[in-house]
Amino acid sequence: MTKTDTGRPEAVLPTPSHTVGPFYGYALPFRGGEDIAPLGLPDTVTVHGHVYDGEGVPLPDALLEVWGPDPDGNVPTADGSMRRDPASGGFLGRNGVEFTGFGRIQTDADGHWYARTLRPGARGRNAPYLSLCVFARGLLVHLFTRIYLPGDEAAHAVDPLLSRLDAERRDTLIARDEGNGTYRFDIRLQGEGETVFLEFR
Repeated sequence: MTKTDTGRPEAVLPTPSHTVGPFYGYALPFRGGEDIAPLGLPDTVTVHGHVYDGEGVPLPDALLEVWGPDPDGNVPTADGSMRRDPASGGFLGRNGVEFTGFGRIQTDADGHWYARTLRPGARGRNAPYLSLCVFARGLLVHLFTRIYLPGDEAAHAVDPLLSRLDAERRDTLIARDEGNGTYRFDIRLQGEGETVFLEFR
């Protein structure tokens, strides 16, 4: 049996988490990933913002995944995000009719992102929220957080997560209303105003 020398960094083989990227920008984004809700559906909202590193610098190569229920709080089960043509195998994208509740968005050169979706409804004891997963340079493991929208303050006060946070930390999970169904939600990976991230066990 050969003994592996793990005392020197150059002798240790990389794991999948070590090769964090930004390689995910090559194959994971798909056309229309930010357009979660078909055009013309009522209750459509746009959530947008920037992803910042610990120095406050916008990240041009972060990747975000957004999930959310429909306005009634139901988790969608419709296919649509990654549909393929059964004859050619080519990518068809969304069908433009059904709400899938899922989107994958890459930040632009200025670190900006947006998602057009439906305003989520409440599920159980939780206030309505969108789930968000962040992949970015320097992260060995992706990060999970939530986006709560203004207008549900009574539900925010009793939400099992929000009610346990002090006001300053709670505010990092609540988007700002910019009017006309548009909300601003910046993601700060470290430092002052760091977004609250969740740990799942």
